[in-house]
Amino acid sequence: MSDSNAVATTTADQNGAVPGEPGKKDENSRRGNWGNQIEFVLTSVGYAVGLGNVWRFPYLCYRNGGGAFMLPYFIMLVFCGIPLFFLELSFGQFASLGCLGVWKISPVFKGVGYGMMVVSTYIGIYYNVVICIAFYYFFMSMTNLLPWTYCNNPWNTPDCSGVLGGGSYQLNASLANATTSLVAGLSKVVNRTKRTSPSEEYWKHYVLNISDDIGNFGEVRLPLLGCLAVSWFVVFLCLIRGVKSSGKVVYFTATFPYVVLTILFIRGITLDGAINGIKYYLTPQWQKVLDAKVWGDAASQIFYSLGCAWGGLITMASYNKFHNNCFRDSIIISITNCATSVYAGFVIFSILGFMAHNLDVPVSEVADHGPGLAFVAYPEALTLLSRPNSFCLLETLVTAVVDEIGTDWIIRNKTIVTLSVAIIGFLLGVPLTTRAGIYWLLLMDNYAASFSLVVVSCIMCICIMYVYGHKQYFKDVEMMLGFPPPLFFKVCWRFISPVIISFILIFTVIQYKPITYNDYVYPSWSLAIGFAMSMSSVLCIPIYALYKISRSPGATFRERLKFACKPHPTWGPALQEHRIGRYAPLASEDTVESHPLREKEELMEERKEELKEEEEKERRDEISLTIQGSNGSTNTHNSPNPSA
Repeated sequence: MSDSNAVATTTADQNGAVPGEPGKKDENSRRGNWGNQIEFVLTSVGYAVGLGNVWRFPYLCYRNGGGAFMLPYFIMLVFCGIPLFFLELSFGQFASLGCLGVWKISPVFKGVGYGMMVVSTYIGIYYNVVICIAFYYFFMSMTNLLPWTYCNNPWNTPDCSGVLGGGSYQLNASLANATTSLVAGLSKVVNRTKRTSPSEEYWKHYVLNISDDIGNFGEVRLPLLGCLAVSWFVVFLCLIRGVKSSGKVVYFTATFPYVVLTILFIRGITLDGAINGIKYYLTPQWQKVLDAKVWGDAASQIFYSLGCAWGGLITMASYNKFHNNCFRDSIIISITNCATSVYAGFVIFSILGFMAHNLDVPVSEVADHGPGLAFVAYPEALTLLSRPNSFCLLETLVTAVVDEIGTDWIIRNKTIVTLSVAIIGFLLGVPLTTRAGIYWLLLMDNYAASFSLVVVSCIMCICIMYVYGHKQYFKDVEMMLGFPPPLFFKVCWRFISPVIISFILIFTVIQYKPITYNDYVYPSWSLAIGFAMSMSSVLCIPIYALYKISRSPGATFRERLKFACKPHPTWGPALQEHRIGRYAPLASEDTVESHPLREKEELMEERKEELKEEEEKERRDEISLTIQGSNGSTNTHNSPNPSA
């Protein structure tokens, strides 16, 4: 055995590195690394925890049988969510490249990376619009009396019913002096009318001033436009030095929402009617478990909330040090994300139960899908919408551009690239600040980041496991972490996860229903735009594949395809000291010049023998595999069992 196979039992390095030789350099000075592992974990948590936890999970939960939805949700998490999360983290960390560069693993699939960039662009545009609304509420809350407290404002309607007394809609003086019988009759009329909260009317009639049609843009809401500029500027400042600056920001942005969430939870459960909302949230309707739509919603929510196939996970992991234990990180981040979803459900349904109690309506009529659920139920808590989401989406695009061009100038001037992307994102988000903006926001949310995510994930699994080869990839992970992927993850990557992804894809097509917003039905032309957005990211894959095959050498299509599928010669670890085993250069240019042809042939034969030995070892490991623990200890290559 060579020295590279020796066991290193030294303590973890600054970024959680567990294997490797003592004193070995593990810092990518050209590209940069996270300051430490905590920064990466916090950023990843902030990336995964966001809108999907605050409004989408609770909404799907009560729409699909309350507590019964938890069963398919956690099954999808275990067999699809966590394995794909680990796959993307290990993929980006191994090559230290963004969502475009990593496809050196099989260049014909580089269109998947472009598809990820398109998805991140769409999501970045509308996520920052929601963040700008959060800023708007933050600024408007800097008063002694919150403007959405009472119903005596110009934008309120007669149906408004405030939680607090003394501020309800002003009744006519004649009604105030009416007889008891007249008041009783009026009460019956009011009871037949759906009552609305002042926060809901503030959201619809003042903040959005929503138009009657998606094509009726109306004027730009200048307060929202200003807040959108603030939102993009803050994101730019946080990324001005790349991961070095964003890594420091997340100490606050990724933890503060949990403080607010806990405060709201404590306050929410003490409100009148809160217990009814929580019962509605948890009470299972077991007959719903037999409905295929519930399982489809659970699987799509896992994709949405974990951020798989957006390119952000690959990008963030690419700034890890090579030997960082990304397996442990993937478990921590995935469980934290999904636990946050469940926790946020308790918070939001306690408040919805309180609102339902005061409005005298069922809980199901208080809650609304989309961002409005958060902005109506508890607008004072909009800081729950975690900022790292925007950081990572912008960093995904910037990293992809910088890695792809790769010149010294663009690396030195990465700030200019970041600023340019932020300005373009701001301009593209302007239409979403008009009176029809909420219609376009929901259209992008439903089409730009749903069907395409499933397709991208499916093709990524197929490429890594079956085109590049599962044995090759398992060796890559073992070389990086010091232990092979656990058997459970191997099975999920090769079989279970692709099957689940295929199920979601088929189910999405069969069970498709046109999007609606409350009672508004989207016109056909807007749905066509939605489909175009959805397909724009997917079409990147076959278009680039055909381009790559056409540019590849070979006499026939099959030869060109075979060449395009082969890993690029530079595929592998970014730093030279990590390129060991089959990634070690066979001979440098100097060696080629100094060695005669016979010696070079002998070196090649030697190398072939080493590869054969590695394949034999892999077969033995497949037969009797002891799953390595996630505590970071390494194992010898002579025995599958870790040393005591």
